[in-house]
Amino acid sequence: MAGSVKEVGSQEWEKDVLGSKGLMMVDFWAPWCGPCRSVAPIVEELSVEYAGKVQFVKLNTDDNQDIAVRYQVMGIPTLMFFKDGQIVDKVVGAQSKKNFKDKIDTLLAS
Repeated sequence: MAGSVKEVGSQEWEKDVLGSKGLMMVDFWAPWCGPCRSVAPIVEELSVEYAGKVQFVKLNTDDNQDIAVRYQVMGIPTLMFFKDGQIVDKVVGAQSKKNFKDKIDTLLAS
């Protein structure tokens, strides 16, 4: 089953991320980043497991530096969690799938 991680950029940011309702995980990444490549399949799996409950998007920091600067992304991968367009949490660095699931479950329960 295919995941539903949507690629967004500066043009779509306001509407697709800040204008969204519910919980969203945003993966700040870059093609040259090894840890980003290890996190990507986990994010895909989570997008299938949490389909209908959580939205998943990814933003290439090389192509969208304005957004990375605005949110003070200093290292990648950085995964930010937005609820109704507001940042509610973030994780910097590669993590296990279990850690991401625990974070998502906690945020969904709050």
